[in-house]
Amino acid sequence: MTTPNHPPIILFDGVCNLCSRSVQYVIARDPQQRFRFASLQSEIGRALLSAYRPDSSIDTVDLGSVILIQNGTLHQKSSAALRVAAQLRGPSCLLAAFLILPPFIRDWGYDMIGQRRYRWFGKTEQCWL
Repeated sequence: MTTPNHPPIILFDGVCNLCSRSVQYVIARDPQQRFRFASLQSEIGRALLSAYRPDSSIDTVDLGSVILIQNGTLHQKSSAALRVAAQLRGPSCLLAAFLILPPFIRDWGYDMIGQRRYRWFGKTEQCWL
């Protein structure tokens, strides 16, 4: 489990090209290096996910969500992506305004892209990280 003093951790699909590019986008706009990263398929990613969702049977290989663990709280899907964007340098921080929308609306769009991400952006055999 992370503590309030622990840097935020982003868990992502390590074989998804869209997810990997998104992580590279965050790294480029996070000059203070606040975020830490782990793929959902990695040992640490699975351990963190099970620590925060011990009763969950989520298959990390099929999980179509980015996950942000910050201040001891797990955020997923659009909530995670928008909370990350809010902390970045540049205009992407303006995306956080979408947090005012109910999650079921935000996540509908997020899921539409997530279900098609491999087809549209491809996937790799292993995580670049």
